[in-house]
Amino acid sequence: MPFPKAEKIWMDGRFVDWDDATVHVLTPTLHYGYGVFEGIRAYPTDDGGPAVFHLDTHLQRLLRSARLYPPLDEIPWTVEQLTEVVEELVRLNGHTGGCYIRPTVYLGYGEIGLNPLPSEPRIAVATWEWGSYLGEDSLVNGVRVMVSSFRRIGKNTIPPAGKANGQYLNSSLAKVEALRAGYDEAIMLSEDGFVAEGTGENVFVVRDGRIYPPPLHDGPLGGITRASVMTIARDLGYEVVETSLVRTDLYLADEMFLTGTAAELTPVREIAGYEIGPRGPVTEAVQSRFLDAVRGRVEAYRDWLHVVSV
Repeated sequence: MPFPKAEKIWMDGRFVDWDDATVHVLTPTLHYGYGVFEGIRAYPTDDGGPAVFHLDTHLQRLLRSARLYPPLDEIPWTVEQLTEVVEELVRLNGHTGGCYIRPTVYLGYGEIGLNPLPSEPRIAVATWEWGSYLGEDSLVNGVRVMVSSFRRIGKNTIPPAGKANGQYLNSSLAKVEALRAGYDEAIMLSEDGFVAEGTGENVFVVRDGRIYPPPLHDGPLGGITRASVMTIARDLGYEVVETSLVRTDLYLADEMFLTGTAAELTPVREIAGYEIGPRGPVTEAVQSRFLDAVRGRVEAYRDWLHVVSV
């Protein structure tokens, strides 16, 4: 089912109507996946307009990702300028209750071979209203996941520090495999057999009251939500230990949850037929504080939010 349209999309300095935001079919990004993007959320707040979660951090990562893929690094836009774009787009589209924000840097028409350097980089920002990625009830009841047969792309295959369009073909294959097998989501292992991440989320295992996320050297994206959740968990008094995990660590977990811009903080209730159970006390405590933080209800984390006046 198509997601809901908004009024405007920003493309290379212009606000255009949603249906007019098109690119040429021969853009190399369509053919080879040569582009980078970000996923950002804005949340409603109790004391004003919507607040964009870690807007500057996301935009900084967008530009860092572009640096890994020349000539995308030649886009003439700064974090400050893109911040103004996001603010104006949220206002134009009337997102008083929050929204999802998708900036993307891609290659324009001009070259179709595997050499991207002759192509000019382009940039666009879209917003739309989007609920919980894995379903609204999943935030309480959790999801069923499997371990995918598709391994996470290797560290020297595509740079895992960037969010490149093409690398998510790896994730999509694992997602389709999971859905066809009757699961909601998949967890991918590294080529070495260690837990890496979900198809679009970071993984956390809870055991004996401690929280264990896989380390970045095992292949997960350095998620912005991941880092924020780790901060919140430590502030709540939980010990957070980055350590390599294997699939049996998932099967024997007391609790497990997934984090990401789209998924927010979603509990896992079952993995590959192994029951973990309903949302546990550690997951619930961290999730509750996170959802309060993104809505501006926790003073200690207000600097994570960029409030947009609408």
